[in-house]
Amino acid sequence: MPSVPHRLTTALDALDRAFAAEEPFPVGGCGYCYTEQDLAQLSGPLHLIPDNVLSSAAAKTPDHWDDFARLYRRLVPRIVRPMIMGRLHIDEELIASRLCQAEWTSWDAPLTAALGDVWSAWWETTLHTHPSPVPVRPTLAVIGVTTGSLRPWLTTWAATRHPAADAHLADLLDDVLYEGEITDLHMGFYEEYYATPELLGWLLTDVRERAGDPRLDAPYLRELLSTVVRDTE
Repeated sequence: MPSVPHRLTTALDALDRAFAAEEPFPVGGCGYCYTEQDLAQLSGPLHLIPDNVLSSAAAKTPDHWDDFARLYRRLVPRIVRPMIMGRLHIDEELIASRLCQAEWTSWDAPLTAALGDVWSAWWETTLHTHPSPVPVRPTLAVIGVTTGSLRPWLTTWAATRHPAADAHLADLLDDVLYEGEITDLHMGFYEEYYATPELLGWLLTDVRERAGDPRLDAPYLRELLSTVVRDTE
């Protein structure tokens, strides 16, 4: 069985191959934000698109483009690999929101399967690496927002008995318990994903003893969990 880091490399390479079928096309877009040269570069070979033009296109709203979904689909290999390596220098949750706006789950099966495999390999690698290139919270946000659920990823985390996974848990607790953010926690650049029910329930049940954090014993958290579970039923 290949090592966890090797699985991520394999998944990223498979992503490149799957998306290689996305041919260049004439990209039309906002003439105020992009020059003719920028649009020509986005219309050309993927590997020749300059990093600054790529980063700008990865971040811009869909209304900047004549065919946003097609452009974003084609750019995925150039966006996802550096994002996972912590080298894209764009808010990871913005990328998650853009992928949702591009309706990535409606793409052809080989493409969605390849990206889904990358999410799984990235998550597993993260849980075995501390510190990781991208902190655990934005990593969880990306895969949770894009797949529409935190629960499968949290289940994997609970089952991963590794010092790195425990260190990430401590980091997450320090993050979401600061000033009670867990009580109204949203993920995604536009805060479109309400994360409190799944994450709070997981913290207070699946990993409560493992976390060993007395802050989780606060009565208001139990009361809140009862409320949000009732409201989502």
